[in-house]
Amino acid sequence: MLHIWGRLSSINVRKVVWCAQELGLSFQRTEAGGAFGLVNTPEYLALNPNAMVPVIEYGDGQQPYTLWESNVIVRYLCARHAAGTLYPEDLQDRFDAERWMDWQQTTLNPAGRDAFLQLVRTPEAQRQPALLAASVAATAPLLDLLDRHLARQAFLAGDAFTMADIPVACEVHRWLALPLQQDADRPALMRWWQAIKARPGALGVLDLIPT
Repeated sequence: MLHIWGRLSSINVRKVVWCAQELGLSFQRTEAGGAFGLVNTPEYLALNPNAMVPVIEYGDGQQPYTLWESNVIVRYLCARHAAGTLYPEDLQDRFDAERWMDWQQTTLNPAGRDAFLQLVRTPEAQRQPALLAASVAATAPLLDLLDRHLARQAFLAGDAFTMADIPVACEVHRWLALPLQQDADRPALMRWWQAIKARPGALGVLDLIPT
């Protein structure tokens, strides 16, 4: 049994839930983090001393395997259940996928985070326009980069859907849902996005409004 701890309002939890659904895994999810609390309890800190979501527990024994860090969880589940497809077997193909997963965490997410926080989680009277403008300015060239890359191939790591597409698509999902003027012409990115969000495994994840 796979047990996922975390609320779906977390982009990182959405990655793991989508991955589990994509793989056809049965799972139980417990709300945690944010308004649901739990993450600072001794029991949860024993699972993740960072007091963050998501965490998974996997296995039927007395001591199931515990893992935290969303992109690592996606890698683990894909390696365990989809070696050769979502988890590429060829070493160069695999690390191409790994590269885009790391890029989501180290580059795309930091660029867009302030826009999300300002427009979604900050009351209008308390918003800081400079933070929002800087976030928009930082994210636009990264989306242009994605568009150029996807003009050359169907998915991030080649012609087939892989683990690489999951975290980047969750980030794009959050960005496109923001109340911003989305007027840039990025046809390859939008072609990819339409294909991604139509995947059955993405239902209940990419059709949510990020909060």
